[in-house]
Amino acid sequence: MRLNVLKPAPGSKQSRHRVGRGVGSGWGKTAGLGHKGQRARAGGYHKIGFEGGQMPLHRRLPKRGFASPSRDATAEVRLAALERMKAVEIDLAALKSEHVVPRDVLAAKVILAGKIVRKVTLKGVKATKGARAAIEAAGGKVEEPAPKAEQKAAEKAKD
Repeated sequence: MRLNVLKPAPGSKQSRHRVGRGVGSGWGKTAGLGHKGQRARAGGYHKIGFEGGQMPLHRRLPKRGFASPSRDATAEVRLAALERMKAVEIDLAALKSEHVVPRDVLAAKVILAGKIVRKVTLKGVKATKGARAAIEAAGGKVEEPAPKAEQKAAEKAKD
């Protein structure tokens, strides 16, 4: 078999309908558009989802779910990622510099996924209960930032 003798299978290639080319073609006169109406006119057709003035389906159905605008502001960090890091004192800047979290995140939270056997200190990075227990079991410690309510109370006490 050679490339110059290849042909499509018989019946697989059909010529396209040439509409509006006379009554003998079967696609003459109205050219498949029917009689009158918006669909028969040139340039006149409704937008996607339009149902002739009836309330469209996408507006009849209830809204569902919620996408938080700040969902990308916090990154999850696995314990296994902390194990691979070179730094001993881990804060948000260290996580960003070693490309564990994206540069544009505003906060990070360590989750219990994987193992950690080396001693690390978390500063200003949140951790779940399980992750905190695993870090402390490995000899490390977690220094989380104070919750916002406590920070405000401390600021008021200073003033």
